[in-house]
Amino acid sequence: MTTRPPTRPERPFRFTRAQYYEMGARGYFEGKRVELIFGEIVEMSPINWPHALGVRLVADALAIAFATGHWFNIQQPFAVPGGKPGSEPQPDVAVIPGSPRDYADHPTAAALIVEVADATLSNDTTTKAELYATAGIADYWVLDVAGRELHIFRDPQPLPTGLGATAYRTHLTLAPTDRVAPLAAPAASVLVGDLLP
Repeated sequence: MTTRPPTRPERPFRFTRAQYYEMGARGYFEGKRVELIFGEIVEMSPINWPHALGVRLVADALAIAFATGHWFNIQQPFAVPGGKPGSEPQPDVAVIPGSPRDYADHPTAAALIVEVADATLSNDTTTKAELYATAGIADYWVLDVAGRELHIFRDPQPLPTGLGATAYRTHLTLAPTDRVAPLAAPAASVLVGDLLP
């Protein structure tokens, strides 16, 4: 008589950052735009003009708000610190303290991260929000191009014990006529309408 082994629920394989880079070096992502989110390799959408314009407008407005002491990492890797599984998203705009020459690897800290959402709003306000909260990003913005709103996420806090996740306690939604100051540049005032394409 043969007995079957007990069934186990399917679990996706989660990649580390080192494995992700090894796969890239071997050409697995040739011709693709991908990012590593909680150990999963996610293919990113093509960049359409409203998205590209939104990224440019956000970067221009934040360059005024953060006149000195910061630099801008635009659609480049951001290495989320911490354990496995690995995460290395490519936020649309990351405001990084210091100068690029201060870094020997991809940044792991940011004064502000902004995602521009024209087709990714649900993901940017859930999965990406959890990811950036887990990374300790105090100020995370999502520019909703279609809805013409800016979502502001602040105050990352661990969720109750056992859930193993972090989330933002504050979520504000601003209209085009509203103004906001980045936490790391409190004297600045950014008009939401200036960010929207």
